[in-house]
Parts: sequence; C-alpha cells; structure tokens
Amino acid sequence: MARRGVGTPLLLLRLSLLLLLRLGGTLGCASVEVGSPVVPLGSAVTASCSVRSRLCRGLQGGRARISWMLDNETVAGSQGCGAGDTEVSNLTLPQFNRTQAKLWCWVEWNGTKQRVGLAEIRAGYPPAKPSNLSCLLNLSDYGLTCRWQPGADSHLPTSVVLKCSTSRAPAVTGCTPQGGRSHCTVPRRLLQLYGQMEVWVAASNALGTAESERLRLDPMDVAQLEPPALWSIQSVPPKTDCVALAWAVAPSSAHMELRCELRYRPPEDPNWVLVTGIVGQAGTAQCCGLLFGTPYLFQMRCRRHSARSHWSEWSAARNHTTHEKAPTGKLDAWWSTRQDPAGRRLEVQLRWKAPRQREANGRLLGYRVALGPRRRGREPPTVCNTSDTHCDFTAPVGTRRVYLSAYNAAGESAATEVVLLERKGQPLAGLRAVPAGERSLWVHWEAPRAPVAAYVLEWQRVASEPGRCSACWQMERDGAATSALIQGGIEPFQRYNISVCPLYKDAVGTPAHTAAYSRQKAPSHAPKLHLKSISKAHAELCWDPVAVELQNGFITNYTIFWANSTAEVASAVVNSSFNSFIIWDLKPSTLYKVHIMASTVGGSTNGTSLTLVTMVLDDIEIQILFLTLGLIFVLLTALLICFQKNGRVKQQFWPSVPDPANSSLGKWVPAELQQEPPQVPSAKEPGLATISTVTVLERAAGKQAPVWGKDPPAETTVAFPGVPQPYVQQDGPGRAMGPGTGSYGSGETVQYAQVAGDGYKGQQHVPCRLYLRSSSTQPLLFDRSPSPKPYENLWFHGAAPSHGCQGAGGFLEEPLIDFPLLQGLQISGAEELHDFQRC
Repeated sequence: MARRGVGTPLLLLRLSLLLLLRLGGTLGCASVEVGSPVVPLGSAVTASCSVRSRLCRGLQGGRARISWMLDNETVAGSQGCGAGDTEVSNLTLPQFNRTQAKLWCWVEWNGTKQRVGLAEIRAGYPPAKPSNLSCLLNLSDYGLTCRWQPGADSHLPTSVVLKCSTSRAPAVTGCTPQGGRSHCTVPRRLLQLYGQMEVWVAASNALGTAESERLRLDPMDVAQLEPPALWSIQSVPPKTDCVALAWAVAPSSAHMELRCELRYRPPEDPNWVLVTGIVGQAGTAQCCGLLFGTPYLFQMRCRRHSARSHWSEWSAARNHTTHEKAPTGKLDAWWSTRQDPAGRRLEVQLRWKAPRQREANGRLLGYRVALGPRRRGREPPTVCNTSDTHCDFTAPVGTRRVYLSAYNAAGESAATEVVLLERKGQPLAGLRAVPAGERSLWVHWEAPRAPVAAYVLEWQRVASEPGRCSACWQMERDGAATSALIQGGIEPFQRYNISVCPLYKDAVGTPAHTAAYSRQKAPSHAPKLHLKSISKAHAELCWDPVAVELQNGFITNYTIFWANSTAEVASAVVNSSFNSFIIWDLKPSTLYKVHIMASTVGGSTNGTSLTLVTMVLDDIEIQILFLTLGLIFVLLTALLICFQKNGRVKQQFWPSVPDPANSSLGKWVPAELQQEPPQVPSAKEPGLATISTVTVLERAAGKQAPVWGKDPPAETTVAFPGVPQPYVQQDGPGRAMGPGTGSYGSGETVQYAQVAGDGYKGQQHVPCRLYLRSSSTQPLLFDRSPSPKPYENLWFHGAAPSHGCQGAGGFLEEPLIDFPLLQGLQISGAEELHDFQRC
C-alpha cells in the first residue's frame, strides 16, 4: 500500500507533463526543419530541431534534452543553445539509402520522452526517359491511341502526360494515363487528320523531368483498318494448281487505296505461305502453286497504300480443298528374295515408301504390284493390291523385275520398275552413327570404290518386334552421299541396329551394320550377382547381362565393390565384355558384402548387395585332410584285420586272463583264514619256496589225478614238512564240503592237492608254484606271490584257449588250491588247457 501511494503521484506527474508538452508543441513548442524533403537516393540529409522552453509548459526552469529517431532507429545529433531560451539540435545523415522514412525529434525531461516534431523524407532518382512510342488511329471513333515503354522506377511519385502539337497550335496535353498505365488515347478534337503532328511523352517528379523522342505522323497514316472478308475460294481451271479468291474490304475503308496480303497453309503445317502485292479495294485474287487434293486454310489482311500505315487484323480463316490429280513420281522400293524349298517359285518381300503429298496429289487409295508394265489393251498380272506399304508374294523363278504403282480417286501413277538384283556388290566401310538430337541420328560411311546409284538405310529398335514399317528404312538416291539423317521412329535411351546397303547399277552390295543411341542415361537396373565358387582367399562371381531395353545406353564397364565387417572397402573395374570376376586376397572365415555397379556415358546404377563368407580351408586342403583321415582309417582297419587273423599278435596286445572269481576254487575258503587277518605282503618278492607237503587223494573210478608229463599210479603220497590245513568248499547256500573232497559240475568226488609253504600259518605269505596238466608236454607254472590286492597280479602268458572256462587273463582247469592261495598267482608259459567242466 505504501509503494502504491508513492507511485501514484509520480505517474500523475508524468501524464500531466506529457499533456503539457503536447499542448506546448501544438502551440509551437518545437519545430523540425530538413534541408530538403526529397533527396537523391544515397545523398546526405540535414535536419534541425528547435525547442522553446518558454512555450513548452512544464519545462520552465529546466533544460530540455533533445534526441532523434529515424523510423525506429536512434540516431545521434548535436545539441546547443539558440537565441533566447531555445534549445537547438542539429542532425546530419551522410548517406540516406531509404526510399522513404520518418525523422522524429524527441524531448526528455525527468526521465520521460515525448515526440515534439516530425519530418518525412523521400529519396529516389529523376524520371527515366520513355521509349518506343507508337500510335494507332482507330477508324471507329478516330481516337489516336499511343503506347510507350516507361523507364526504370524512380521510387518517387511521377506524373506522366502525352503531349501533342500541330502546325497550327502550340503543344497541349493530349491525354494522361490512369492507374500507372503506359498508354492513353488522344481524342479526335485534338487531332489534325491528313496533316503532320508531333506526339511525345513527358515524365516528371521532384528531382526532374524527362521526355521521349518526338513522333511526327499523319494520324491517317497510322490508322488501323478493319480486316477484309473472304467470300469464296475456287480451283480454276480444274487441272491446274491455282485457286481464285473473292474478297471485299470493310465499309470504313472503302474510300481508301489499299494494299492486301494473303496467306495459306495445310492444317497440319505450322508454317504459312505468304502472297503479297494484292492491290485494290475489292474483287478477286488468284493464287497458284498449291498441292492437288490438299486442304488449306486461307486468311487475308489490308492496310493503306502508305508505307507507314498499320496492317489490319487477319480475317477469319476459310477452308478449301484443292481438286485431286493422279499420283506422280517414282516410289522408293526395297526388297528381299528367296526360293521356296521346291525351287519352283520365288518368294519376294517388297517394301516401299508412301509418296510425298506433292506427288500423291490427293488421298491415296492403294498400291498395285504387277509382274509386267501396263500396255495398251494389255493388263499385266497383278500379284498384290493393298493399301499398306509392304507386300509378300510369290513369282516364277527367274523373275527379275516387278512394277509398282499408286492410285487415288483421280487415277493411277506411272509404274515404278523394281529390279530384283542379287546381293553381290562391294560392301561399305567405316560405318558409324552419332546422335543428331533426342529423336534423330546421323549415319556416316565411307564410299566404296565402285560408283553407287543409291543407298538404302534400315534401322530397327533392339528387342522390339521386327516389322516392315515404312518408317524403318529410307533410300538416299544421291550416290555420292556419305551421310544421311535418320528421323523417323527414333526414341531416346533405346538402342537401334542400323544397316546401310549400297545399290549399284546391276548389283546390291552387302550391308554394313552398326548400333547407336540418340541419347544415353544410367541403366534402369544393374545385373544381379551370383556366387560361382568361394575359398578361404578368393571368391568367383558371375552375373547375367542387363537386358538391352534396360541398359539405356552402351555399358562401358562394371565396377565391383566389396567390404568386410571392419569397413575395409575395395573395388575393381571390369570390362563390359566380361560377365564374371574373381576377388583375390580375401581373409579366411570373414564375412563380405559385395555389389556391382553398371555404367554408361550417361550415368551409373548400383545393384543389390550379395553377402558371402570365406572358408576356413581351401578345397585342396580339405581334400588332403580327408585323404589323410582316409589313409589312417584304412591303416587302422588293416591292423585290426591282422590282429584278428593272427592269434599270437592278438595275445600280445590282448592276453587272455582267467577270472578266478568265477571258478569253483574261488568258493573254497580256508577255515583258519576266516579267523586270521590278512597279512601284508613284503615289499620285496622272495624267490621260489620249497614245497613242504603234497597230498593226493583218490578220485572216483575212471578219474586220474591231474599231473604233468604222464599219469602216475592211482595212489601216490608225497610228504612235505608241515601239517596240511583243512579246506572247505562252499557250494551254494547251506552247503559245505569237508577236506579231501572236491566236486565237478556232475557231483563226482575228485582228487585235490593242498600246497603249503614253510611258515604259512601266522607268517607272511611265501611264493609257491603249482604245475598243472595241459594238452602239451610243456608244464604249466603257477607262481604265487604276495599282492596288495586280490587278482591284480594275476595274468597269463601264452596262447588264448579255444574252449573251457575263462578267467581274468586265460583258461584254467579245475582249481586244486584254495581261493586265498590264488592271491598274487601268476601263470608262466601257459598254453591251451583241457578237461574243464566248471569254473
């Protein structure tokens, strides 16, 4: 509330000051003066602002501070004291580059600014001189309309007037253009008809005045007449190329001497034929040199006989078709012949050019091909009557001439003799074609040594349907020519095959061929890449050529680009005659992206990208690897076969070791050994122990004790030191055998032997040997040595058995010693064993 109370009186003070300054300025408190309100563009501007403090209420007792603004831009001036209590500020603008601006004078007092003076300044140029003044007298109201071209804009308000004067009166203002126009009309009352006058244009602004050149004229000489009227057009006489026209002038120019012009053209021809020198006011005119049977447009215009008068507008067009006449001239023809398979008829393909309008003499109805000329009272056989410009027919073998003619409603032309010559003349050399425009080609060749009667040029767009159109060939009758222009049926970006054939007096030369484009651009498509082969260091690519209709020009080369995952880009340029390329020096097992670019002289086009990955090994390395693996497999197979066939070799690598755990001996357990802990064998293997006791028991009738060498008597007892220990055979659950008995699978009682070494009980085990019977005279030796684990030293040396029970390393007969004694048992020199019944 306190701030609001303080600010309110200050605001009221400022408003009252502004009101007093405005009232004082209205009463002449301040004034602004400039050197000139209109100055040339770019010149200096001076201004001054004077403020009278005595007249400005509220400024008494204080000094006014004066400032300047040019539109919205602050400019600096100098301030000083003037006469009395006047404050004066002077301003100089060294270069005024604006066409229009406002210059303000401001007064500042107690922090408040107020505009107290204003001056408007304009800048521009003096008016430019008008030019090309021309006038035209309108006979309908006899007003003289003059036109001119104004000069450059002066950027200043400019007044333009048309002035005129006569020999009888001084210069007066004839007319003033309205709305910035550059033409106006002088009324009839200011004109002097049939007398000389001067007319000119004057333009003025604040910086000066400019006048055009003065035009001296007779208003009637510049009168524009109304166009004449064509009444009728007739062909006279009927068999000539002339027409007679009847015409009349407009009523407003009937009393004048006139000069008229006539123009005509066919409807499809943009160029007019002008006929001049038609003099008179009305009547008829004759025009010759027209084509027969041709429609025409006719127009006419007139002017006064004076050379300076203006032409009237052209009259309305009038149509007229001239009368027809029988075709004239010779027809250009081209042919090809061959005999039928039977050799009795000649197949002829004949083509010809339609005659030009000047020779057709009207609308052609058709063509006739005959085998002979027309004579009085004799009509030759006609082989073709068609409205086309080609014909296929057959003729007798030996026909060398045919006769071609054209006809219309007025008659038939003279027959053109076509000589069917054989192709045996000299060919052309140095044939080439270059563009003459987007739809034309220049064909150049070297003339042959023999004189030539004419040349036949043929062209055909590649990949288009072959045809015999009249626009696909032309004949040059000048035998000395070495070039020709082809214009019919040529399109840009299309390839054309061109052939030129010379025609001699009695022969047809072999045609020469070339290809050309009237204009080329980049191909529409690039070829698609295919991977032909790949290895670890190179890749072979191939592609199909771009279709001719998509090439848009001659392919100059192909560019192959390839890049790996690390953005290493390489490229190679390939000749356009190749369709494959090999990329060398690639990295093994690396991914590459490849694309191809096809180029012509008109541009290049990129193809789609092909992704490929190089191999780890080459084909040769893979073959060597597979060959090595195959050889190793063959060697291993051969070794396995050798091992299978050779038992001794097999026994060396895979010896047959019987498994004592599956024998009947493995089930015998010494009674005392069940109560005594096993003794740890000594680290050193002792030598062979001395056998203390061998006990042989009787066996059933027919059984013999197993001994070596030969069978001993039925009962034999050998005593050794020591006491034999009892053995128990465990044969199934709840069954035991006493000492001195043994059993085979059939339950028979057999002999057995008990072997004990010195110091057996309660002492460490000692080595022992046991000899068993075998089928050979070589005894079997069993070595028993201490072993930390049962059976781990049990192995056999010898051939593998062919039958019987097999243990861990070979075959044994019925065990004759107890199971514990077989711990560490070794069999040396064991051969094939026999008489096994059960293990």
